[in-house]
This record gives sequence, C-alpha cells and structure tokens, in this order.
Amino acid sequence: MNYQAFIETVREAAHVDDDEAGRAACATLTTLSERITAGETADMAERLPPELGSCLKPTPRPEPFHVDTFVERLAMRAHVDRPSAERDAKAVFAALWAALGPDEFHDIRSQLPRDFHPLLDEAISIAPAPEEPGQRPVEHFHRAVARRSRTLDVSSAARAVDAVLEILAVRISRGQAEDLAAQLPPQLRTAIGRGLARKSDEHAVPMPLDQFLDAIAALEGVDRDTARDHARAVLLVMRETIPEKEWNDTWDQLPDEYRRLLRD
Repeated sequence: MNYQAFIETVREAAHVDDDEAGRAACATLTTLSERITAGETADMAERLPPELGSCLKPTPRPEPFHVDTFVERLAMRAHVDRPSAERDAKAVFAALWAALGPDEFHDIRSQLPRDFHPLLDEAISIAPAPEEPGQRPVEHFHRAVARRSRTLDVSSAARAVDAVLEILAVRISRGQAEDLAAQLPPQLRTAIGRGLARKSDEHAVPMPLDQFLDAIAALEGVDRDTARDHARAVLLVMRETIPEKEWNDTWDQLPDEYRRLLRD
C-alpha cells in the first residue's frame, strides 16, 4: 500500500480531509511505537510507506500504558479532542490492517493490553480488504451457501452466514479468526468482529457442538436443526473458497464432534 492509499483509507474511515488524515496517521503511529517493542516497530516500518517512517519512534523499553493514555497522547499530538482522537485511531488501525495484513497486525495486537481490543476489533470491521489475499464477492458466497443449504434461499443466506461466522469467531482463537477474516469477502468481517468482541482474551472458547448450534440458533431465531443445516452450508462453502492452509488451521481448532457437520 502506497502513502496516498494509506491516507485515503484513513480519510474515508474517519470522514476527515487529507490533512487531518495525515496528522492522525503520524500521531497514531508515533504513539503506537512508544507502546510496542523496537523490533515490532522496525517490522512495521518495513511494510509501511516510507513517508510514514519518520512518524515511528522505536524505543528500547516500551511504555506500559493503556488505551486511555494512548487516546490522550494521540489527541494531544493531533490537536483534536478525545472523541476525535478515538475515531482517528480506529481509522489508522483500519489502514494498518489493510497495509500490513492479518499476521503482522496480530503481532502488534499481541503486544497491547486487552483494553485495546474493542478499538482494534472495530478497526478490523471497517477496514478495506488486505492487498494480498484473494477474495470472492460476498454475493457469490451467499449464493453458494444457499445452494448447499436445505432451508435457505439467497435472500435469507446473509443472516445465516453472519450468525455462523460470529459464533465461529468465538470458538476459535483470536489470531485464527483474524486470519480467516482476511480470506473472506470484506463484508463478512463485521460478523467476525462481533464474535471477537464476545471474547475476553486471545484464546478459543470451549464449546461443544450442541452449544455452538444453540448459539447460532439464538442469533438467527431458528431451531437447532435449522442452525445445523446453516452451519454445515457455511462451513462447506468456506472449505471450497478459502485457501487450504487457512481452512485446515481453522478446522484443526474444532473438536472431533464438529466433523459430523460435514458428514450430515
């Protein structure tokens, strides 16, 4: 991602002009580099446009501040009020997701305390697709799910897909959910973001198959058998459309009893 594309992403996500987007980007990156290790800052600098390099200030000892301090420092540096600073931070993290990709973004997230997670999850939900992974249009995904389902048509598939992805994001680790989101049509990342917002930490939430299906059923307002049909259809389409490694990494985090879904 070049500099102009990065600034355009910030501008569109924050609904500000180019000048403010540029100030927000630099102020956010400076503040972030005070919070993470010098090594991670260097890795980030290698992936970002060189025009942003001067904004990164590697420090030998990261300062252990929380998200409130992060937003306060950003507000002071960008000369904006606190709500605007929070909005701008979200927009810049969205641009970072698109520019760095999910793996590098997850490395940054892992160095930040848990109170950053809601901000980061919201950023992922509004971010454009990362540049590298192949994507399929969301309409194709919904049509494929409807074809695989016994109970869905195209008009009702979107709600089922969102419900399954939201609960799946709870069931697998945060890092894997983010990796998975990068391989799906960008409109589906909001559902995964909602699932991540339910989690209290980075880990997968243990969930027997019946509990998984009941959670989907509750979101959709359907019975368990219908939720089973919808989960099966979504998982089959995922297996067919995302890279094999990403599918295997996701599937390996699910208990053996989940395999019954694809044999039904």
